Amino acid sequence: MLSKLAEVAKRNPFNNPIVQKASCETDTPATRGVKAASADDQYSCEYGSAKYYAICGFGGILSCGLTHTAVVPLDLVKCRIQVDPAKYGNLLRGIRITVAESGIRGLGLGWAPTFLGYSMQGLFKFGCYEVFKALYSNLLGEERTYVWRTSLYLAASASAEFFADIALAPMEAVKVRMQTQPGWETTLRTGVPRIMREEGLWGFYKGVVPLWGRQIPYTMMKFACFERTVEFLYRYVVPKKRDECTKPEQLVVTFAAGYIAGVFCAIVSHPADTIVSKLNADVGSTMVQAAKDLGWKGMWKGIGPRILMIGTLTALQWFIYDSVKVTFRLPRPPPPEMPESLKKKRLALQQQGQ
Repeated sequence: MLSKLAEVAKRNPFNNPIVQKASCETDTPATRGVKAASADDQYSCEYGSAKYYAICGFGGILSCGLTHTAVVPLDLVKCRIQVDPAKYGNLLRGIRITVAESGIRGLGLGWAPTFLGYSMQGLFKFGCYEVFKALYSNLLGEERTYVWRTSLYLAASASAEFFADIALAPMEAVKVRMQTQPGWETTLRTGVPRIMREEGLWGFYKGVVPLWGRQIPYTMMKFACFERTVEFLYRYVVPKKRDECTKPEQLVVTFAAGYIAGVFCAIVSHPADTIVSKLNADVGSTMVQAAKDLGWKGMWKGIGPRILMIGTLTALQWFIYDSVKVTFRLPRPPPPEMPESLKKKRLALQQQGQ
């Protein structure tokens, strides 16, 4: 399976000639060109190899697990505002009430399921995105991949998030109950057995459908907006090509594009996020009932803290993920450019129209 994926990745249009020649093997022919030798020294493995996907998955674990855990206080207050807006009101009021009731440590409630759940989600989100991006671009071919690249980003990220949310759902169920149900368990080791005892296995997955409703649009926006923003920045803002930028300069562009993508992500996915919080807080509730109870206006409660949280979080995620690629010397193809064959076709059409 992995060998087939590697072959697909070699053929996909997101790859480039130098990256294709970059290999983890050291026994390359003596007749290789200068570019191939340079690529072998520059990269630690071949684009699309098992090692490449494994390191991308590891980068996803770090980027999602660490960042989501770091913003647990914001997430906790946001969830409580969504479930009980009359009591918690806004971000500052929610923080004051939480600290008054539980002390400063109360802001860290739910960090363990957050770390485990989002680490697993990151593994599938980033790792599978790279896989699906290579697969779909290979199916489309070079020219259609460039023309339909936004649709490709959307499809690859949606496919990856479908599996990522299945991995996330159990820990998300524990986390939300810990943060929003007064008197519920306060540790992961006691929360998991309680859900199993009271609700069975379905208790861990009853929120997976609204989770898909929240996370799939979020991830589609996260990846497509990021990819196109990076392309825009290098084309119109950064005064030189990416290959001419230093690694720190490239990571600054990554962070900026990630923050822009994060703001849009928060807006697109917020109503579903509120439903997830309400659904997990009210035992026995359904997705439709939770939506009715909240109403359209209620679904937007907590949007301010979430924009702040998701914007920062998304920027840091992309920064960490790209830093992992740089650290492990993974191939990082530049933003896509129009294939020569497509340029010739368009030039021919222009000449015919004159």
